[in-house]
Amino acid sequence: MTNRLLIVFTKNLIAGKVKTRLAKTIGDQSALKVYEFLLNHTQNLTEDIVCDRQVGYAEHIVEEDIWAGSRTSKFIQNGSDLGERMSRAFKDGFKAGYDHIILIGSDCFELQSKHLDSAFRALNEYDVVIGPARDGGYYLIGMSDFRPELFLEQNWGTSAVLKQTLHQINNEDVFLLDELNDIDNFDDLKENQELLELLNINDKIYKSDN
Repeated sequence: MTNRLLIVFTKNLIAGKVKTRLAKTIGDQSALKVYEFLLNHTQNLTEDIVCDRQVGYAEHIVEEDIWAGSRTSKFIQNGSDLGERMSRAFKDGFKAGYDHIILIGSDCFELQSKHLDSAFRALNEYDVVIGPARDGGYYLIGMSDFRPELFLEQNWGTSAVLKQTLHQINNEDVFLLDELNDIDNFDDLKENQELLELLNINDKIYKSDN
C-alpha cells in the first residue's frame, strides 16, 4: 500500500446505459464502442502511475476485465447521486489510511498520465486539485484532506459544477490542471478528429447527424 490512491469511476459496458447523450446522435452500439475505447485509454494511462488504484463500477463488479493488478481493488459506487458516490469513495479512501486521493472518470480522451502525476504532486502543497473540463465541470478532483462539502448541493451534469465547486474553496487551497474536453455528446466527439479516426465511425456519425 502506498499513501496515494487513484479512484476510477466507470460504467458497465452495456449498450443503452453508457454515453446516452452521445447515443442520441450515433446510436447505442456506436456510443458503446466510443465508451469502450475511452475505458481502455483510461486503463492504459493509469497503469504505470505510482499509487494504489480502485475501480468503482456503476452497477456490478466485473472480475475478469481490463482492470487487474496487485494494486487494484474493485467496488460498486454507492449513493443517490454522483456527488454522494464520490464523497463516499473519498471518505472510504481516507478512512483506509491514504493521504492523497484522486478521482477521475473514464471519458476524457485528452487525459494523460502527466496530468495524474501533476495532480499527485500538487497535493503535497494544496488541499484540493481539480482538472477543469471545457463543459464547465471537471474531469479530475483530488484531495489531501476530506472535504465533503464540495459534493453537496451541486447541479451535476451542468456547466455550473466547476464554478460552484471553486466557490467553496479558497483560492490558495486549490491547484488547477490543464483544461481538457470530456466526451459527453456529439459536439465533443466532433471536436476530436483523432478519436474519430481511431474509432473509424465517421460515416456512421455524419449519416446519423443529417
